[in-house]
Amino acid sequence: MGTLLDAYSEAVIAAAERVNPSVVNIEVHQQKGRGGSGSGFIFTPDGFILTNSHVVDGANEIEATLPEGQRYRADKIGDDPDTDLAVVRITAPNLVPATLGDSQSIRVGQLVIAIGNPYGFQCTVTSGVISALGRSLRSKSGRLIDNVIQTDAALNPGNSGGPLVTSNGEVIGVNTAVILPAQGICLAIAINTAKFVAGRLIKDGKIRRGYIGVAGQNVPLHRRLVRGHDLPVASGILVVSIEPNSPAQRAGLREGDLITGFGDHVVPHVDALHRILTEHQPGVRAPLVVLRGSEKLILQIEPSIT
Repeated sequence: MGTLLDAYSEAVIAAAERVNPSVVNIEVHQQKGRGGSGSGFIFTPDGFILTNSHVVDGANEIEATLPEGQRYRADKIGDDPDTDLAVVRITAPNLVPATLGDSQSIRVGQLVIAIGNPYGFQCTVTSGVISALGRSLRSKSGRLIDNVIQTDAALNPGNSGGPLVTSNGEVIGVNTAVILPAQGICLAIAINTAKFVAGRLIKDGKIRRGYIGVAGQNVPLHRRLVRGHDLPVASGILVVSIEPNSPAQRAGLREGDLITGFGDHVVPHVDALHRILTEHQPGVRAPLVVLRGSEKLILQIEPSIT
């Protein structure tokens, strides 16, 4: 047992040591004095930092403190309340960016480490496992964030915006919320979603998306369905719930349907659908390819603008 615990400790220590230099404390000042604080992490050598949208919401001034204690003024580059993600930037020498992993390759039960830099405490580290994948979380803007990672690694409010990392020190999520009063349920936005959103925020400062009103979960498709319908992909999105009076409801989509295509794009997972909806002209009808039972249906859907 001792050697097993040692191996576990070694993994946590090594991952924390690898990522700690990239984790910053973010302090927000608003017109009426001090606002909130949270965490963030550097993801490029030239000072771009990922954090939560709710951490920098309403900020007049943002300050980022590096693990060694140096403080820098941070500029808000852009934020996306729909995914609770934001990008800020500091200008500082010798920054250490975190290594971003691939959230598609993670498994339930896998060891994860949550790292934060909450106000007044240098780098807090908690560990746990991935409890579930494909969860949905309602953001402050009221939209559902899909493909959320659930973990039991304890998060404190100041950990918001910090990285969720694997045992080899790769970031696979952005810690975002503690579900109260439930204990031991913490959520993180998948890093693949964050990579896409961060790229858009750096380019445009914000994201406009077509809205269809579906909460979805990535699922593998049965080989028989893939062969029978000659599908180009072996995975799709299971429709978990549908918002009332949404484009999805008007198009006749039902809970339990599997989405595999939108327009002339294949849709193997939730991130692909978000990407397509970001490119798609809202108000323009498009065919939605759906599997219902063993049938393949083409529904006409008209995304609205958010």
